Amino acid sequence: MSTPDERRLRAWPSAGAAWMATALLVAGVLTALPGWAREPHRAAPKKAVHAQRTAAKTTRTAVHRRAPMAAAAPVAAIPKAAAAGLADPAETRLIRVYRLTAQGRADEALAQAQSLARDFPNFQLAQLALGDLLAARARPLAQFGDVAAPAPEAATALAELRQESRQRVAAERLRPAAGAIPAAFIEISEHTRHAIAVDASRSRLYLFENGKQGLRLVADYYASVGKLGTEKEFEGDQRTPLGVYYITSRLDAKQLADLYGSGALPLNYPNALDQRRGKTGSGIWLHGTPSAQFSRAPQATDGCVAIANPDLERILKTVEPRSTPVVIARQLQWVTPQGVLGERQAFNQVLDAWSKAKSEGDLQRLLGFYTYDFQGMRSQSITEWRATLQEDLQALRGRTLVLKDKSALHWQDSSETMVVTFAEIPAGARSGPVKRQYWRRLGQRWQIFFEGVIG
Repeated sequence: MSTPDERRLRAWPSAGAAWMATALLVAGVLTALPGWAREPHRAAPKKAVHAQRTAAKTTRTAVHRRAPMAAAAPVAAIPKAAAAGLADPAETRLIRVYRLTAQGRADEALAQAQSLARDFPNFQLAQLALGDLLAARARPLAQFGDVAAPAPEAATALAELRQESRQRVAAERLRPAAGAIPAAFIEISEHTRHAIAVDASRSRLYLFENGKQGLRLVADYYASVGKLGTEKEFEGDQRTPLGVYYITSRLDAKQLADLYGSGALPLNYPNALDQRRGKTGSGIWLHGTPSAQFSRAPQATDGCVAIANPDLERILKTVEPRSTPVVIARQLQWVTPQGVLGERQAFNQVLDAWSKAKSEGDLQRLLGFYTYDFQGMRSQSITEWRATLQEDLQALRGRTLVLKDKSALHWQDSSETMVVTFAEIPAGARSGPVKRQYWRRLGQRWQIFFEGVIG
């Protein structure tokens, strides 16, 4: 025997589907089914008045009030990838709500939205979707988050939630091709277990695992960047830096304010290229969100990259400080792994020539690999660096250098930079210093403008 709620759901007019058609068209990333926008709205039954009041309350809650931290969502009925921690379960479930509504399965969408909002009460976007689904039972909706005459601060919050929704849906639709990697990852040492890439234009963080078969995308998460976008220039400009960085440490949530959520992974901004360009500032982290917010607006931080706490917790348990690269780009360029082979081979020829010159003790040839404006880790000029190289050659005594655990990441904007990390081990030795070099391309020639020992 069906319950009153079940009978009411079966009698629910198609306004829910019409709402989603409008919302997805506004998002500009999905196409509505034929005829949705032309379908006439049916008169709402009297019972829908209660639903409308409930929806209004739900929507106001999503926009105005922050809920307490939610318990972890159950993984039942979640795709295997999400259950295994390879995707954001909350986002997976939200996209499912969108899809069900887009397919005209409004009753299932409502049930899923109610479950999602219950499991993640601080997920404001889920609360907003639920509010709209409920309101659609009583009246036609003009847009996603259809709240009548919101206050200015609420209007701003609504605009941010709509943008977040668009970014999440776009990421679902515009996924990178299977097996593709960011073009920046020219070579990753087999001892580097993970790598991260951030696409600011898509509000997306991609986590890669590095194994015997190379890099493999294992998860991707919605991410927020600076309030004023990207391309950080100076302290306090509320922009997220672009470039090749490395995680330097791991900060526990107990050490931090609630703003940073479940913890933080500091990055080595400003790197050598940033410093050469006169960029200032510090404290750029990959961190979580306040306990009252499941996620933040696409542009909401003071320059850091912020992701939902459950997503950050997976990364905190996964990546290794000091060896994990983080590429932050305005827009990532994706290629097949074979697509970087030519560039890797060409650059390795240059690096091998540098290593050979050092192994053979040829100071003049070795100096030819450095720029005239070279700067060492302790701010040595090229003249001072000449003395350092002379000491290195005397200590090496003609032994052949072996470069182990090599990684090379290519950064291209107004110029081309290669960030190279390796262990420099003389023949017969068991270990050697870990060095990082920054090379820049001048025409067809690569030269080093920074070099330092990092371990």
